[in-house]
Amino acid sequence: MQTTNGRILFGGDYNPEQWPEETWHEDVRLMKDAGVNSVTLGVFSWSKLEPHPGAREFGWLDTVMDLMEANGVGVVLATPTSSPPPWMGRLHPDTLPRDEDGRTEWWGGRQHFSHSSATYRRYAAAITEDLAARYADHPALTMWHINNEYCTHDYGDEAAAAFRRWLRTRYGTLDALNTAWGTAFWSQGYDSWDGILPPRRAHYLKNPAQVLDFRRFTSDMLLECYRAERDIVRRHTPHLPVTTNFMPLWSGQDGWRWAAEEDVVSVDLYPDPRDPLGAQYGALVQDLTRSQARGPWMLMEQAAGPVNWRSVNHPKPPGLNRLWSLQAVAHGADAVCYFQWRQSRQGAEKFHSGMVGHAGEQGRTFQEVKRIGAELRRIGAEVSGTHGTRDIAILHDWHSWWACDQDGRPSAHIGYPEVLRAWHRALWEARLATDFAHPEHDLTAYRLVVVPQLYLLTDAAIDNLLAYVAGGGTLVCGFLTGVADEDDRIRPGGMDPRLRELFGIRTLHEWWPLDAGESVACAGGLRGTLWSEEIEAAGTADETVPYQGGELDGLPAVLRRGRAWYVSTLPEPEALRALLTRVAAGAGARPVLDGLPAGVEAVRRGELLFLLNHGREPVTVDVPGTHRDLLTGAPVTGRTILGRYGAAVLKP
Repeated sequence: MQTTNGRILFGGDYNPEQWPEETWHEDVRLMKDAGVNSVTLGVFSWSKLEPHPGAREFGWLDTVMDLMEANGVGVVLATPTSSPPPWMGRLHPDTLPRDEDGRTEWWGGRQHFSHSSATYRRYAAAITEDLAARYADHPALTMWHINNEYCTHDYGDEAAAAFRRWLRTRYGTLDALNTAWGTAFWSQGYDSWDGILPPRRAHYLKNPAQVLDFRRFTSDMLLECYRAERDIVRRHTPHLPVTTNFMPLWSGQDGWRWAAEEDVVSVDLYPDPRDPLGAQYGALVQDLTRSQARGPWMLMEQAAGPVNWRSVNHPKPPGLNRLWSLQAVAHGADAVCYFQWRQSRQGAEKFHSGMVGHAGEQGRTFQEVKRIGAELRRIGAEVSGTHGTRDIAILHDWHSWWACDQDGRPSAHIGYPEVLRAWHRALWEARLATDFAHPEHDLTAYRLVVVPQLYLLTDAAIDNLLAYVAGGGTLVCGFLTGVADEDDRIRPGGMDPRLRELFGIRTLHEWWPLDAGESVACAGGLRGTLWSEEIEAAGTADETVPYQGGELDGLPAVLRRGRAWYVSTLPEPEALRALLTRVAAGAGARPVLDGLPAGVEAVRRGELLFLLNHGREPVTVDVPGTHRDLLTGAPVTGRTILGRYGAAVLKP
């Protein structure tokens, strides 16, 4: 991020249209008290800005923009296009999306727009054009935020026509499409483009290649919407960065492709305070977002307290908001922001916390926000714009996720995000720092590349993995990897032959998925869960860990050929951590800091060492050398004590 000017941006979504004007001045006073230097305006204000077609009501926004500028608060100005006004759906029902059953998704919530609707796009472009023209030269404006959490799907007629156009561009001819989709199966061959529909409700299983392409299409259509608005604001303000906020590990967008279209990569992150692995989930999303950004990134939304959309919405205990905010900075964030500034009194999110909660400025939530703001000011100049290097890359690809996340597979118990999280957890608990990478990225900088599961791999990706190992890298792959090509066509032998040779596999005879709660014993005390495979090792395999007992007794659960490892089950957490720790050590990848107490995370960012205690009890951490804690200004020599949910930011 090149917009922070040696600071950590701190603030959140501000919705002054929900409050009388006298509250705005109170908000500014509290923002200054909390050290807020950035707010996001206008995310859900379309009906306020355009109360009826063609009208423009900018006066209230002028006042707020001027108020922010007068008080030194920068504005991330949003285009309001994620939530069209009710009049649009009423006058133009073609702008409303339809689900796979053909049911209309009506106004009254949000995200009720068809990404393929020409009418919606016309209105979205018009309001974006007028916003950009009006505020391009406003001194408070620092960044543009396009739409919000792009996530709509549409199966309606206009989307169907757009899908056909997208397919013609991708395949060129019906013969090529029929080949890619395998339409010889179940008499699905198409003789006309007009016969092709989105994968709407079907009597039985849908064509998996059609579903895969529809998910690709949906990501691309939403990206078209983003680009259209982005290009408008860039024309007016070419000097200002543009972003849109991702949802964490969201399946609906090809995040690698989207990130390449953003000036600043931003994400919304809401770990469950009651989840004992909430910090690990946060670290995963932060590592992925930093890798998409290839440097510093923006935490666009987090909660100061409870959210409103879980079955039980737990508040954050004292200190956890601060700890997770500092964790984001440690993992590369140059902005720590919230949804939202002031907790709403009406609407669907009135029980979602704000930086200023219903308890007001005397409430614990706001008092902790003030502390966070002060500490971010203290460390901002030392950390902003910096980033570090990692020795380990975890490979992740949305297309593989889309392909494996369908019906008709060997096991409905396999969830791609859960497998990805299990492998990241093993590395995180081993204190091994990780990046994420696309399987076709340049991997040569990494000592170890980890593939939790990539069911679908392109030829280019497979060639990349082979070249990485041939160049001296260490590769470890989880089960059900390299099974299908980019059209979801099973590769000969059930796994690409090049990968089988790489891992020392002669034959993959059969997949043996496990029932929920079932496990399988392996040598060395390892137990596998979720999945197993009937593999015959080639004579070139250098090492195997066999299954013990059951139908696969004596066959390899884990095997290695040279620097390439294959793990045909999901080991239980301790076993997976031990295995990856051993492989990482052999590859020369080391923990950030040795001998850390349980629950303590150590992260290096630039020359700074962040120590984060995710436990509820104080701990003592040995730290070689002499440092200064930037949070307190105190010297640290040899060791430091971290309190409950405590943190230190150490500079040598």
